[in-house]
Amino acid sequence: MTSTEQLREHLTNRQAFWSAERVAALEVRKLEEVEFHNVDGSAHDNRKWYTVTQPSRRWVSDWLSRECAGKTALDYACGLGGMTHHIARSGAELTVGLDISDGRLQIAREQSIREKLNDRLVFVQGDCEATEFPDASFDRILCSGMLHHLELDRAYTELRRILRPGGKILCVEALAHNPLIQAYRNRTPEMRTEWETQHILRVEDALRATKWFRLGEMKFWHLCDLASVPVRKTPIGPLVRRAGRLVDQVLLRIPGIRRMAWQFTFVLEHPEAR
Repeated sequence: MTSTEQLREHLTNRQAFWSAERVAALEVRKLEEVEFHNVDGSAHDNRKWYTVTQPSRRWVSDWLSRECAGKTALDYACGLGGMTHHIARSGAELTVGLDISDGRLQIAREQSIREKLNDRLVFVQGDCEATEFPDASFDRILCSGMLHHLELDRAYTELRRILRPGGKILCVEALAHNPLIQAYRNRTPEMRTEWETQHILRVEDALRATKWFRLGEMKFWHLCDLASVPVRKTPIGPLVRRAGRLVDQVLLRIPGIRRMAWQFTFVLEHPEAR
């Protein structure tokens, strides 16, 4: 198992950003990811739907605060680093943010400097399917909204390699089962790459991870509360949102119906004890 000090040494010796030549040599789908995520995010802004996600975001935030304190943690495809900074502020011994987009990483690094977190927080550019981290480097890993960007078998294999025995991975993903939500995705291709649209996860993709991990808690989020989005700026918006959340507390516990949710979270655990 790689110690935290050995991981720090690896990070010290590792180039934080790739050369232009290395980026150009990426597979086409990965190069498309870099180009897509390096542009101004407002060009593919989908924020209106996230007005309903406070319950799931709070649950994820609480899980990270509880599980990452004193641990070595990785934000796997960290984007702008919002959750990476949260993990560092929660008392992780060492936090690493990995992403393929140099543009987003630069913004994340600048924020860590402003918050004076850079003594325990490191951002590096890398490929999530081949991270180059030493074996068994991390106690906790966050995979938030990014597994659908990857070839799952390659991602699960790599995650198992870099997770320490006794470690846990929290996955936060959209679901592909609801035909209305999927139809919306198909009508808004500018908001995601073609690969993303075709690889939104299904419950079976989480179950598939049991080849590498033990499957822990799985939760389903956001169905009826989505009805509040069209009226979010009206006086009835909060009322519709609250009513939708109450109904979701019942419906999203029912097998079959819960697959219609917009998002789900699931925990993967290393099969070996520490």
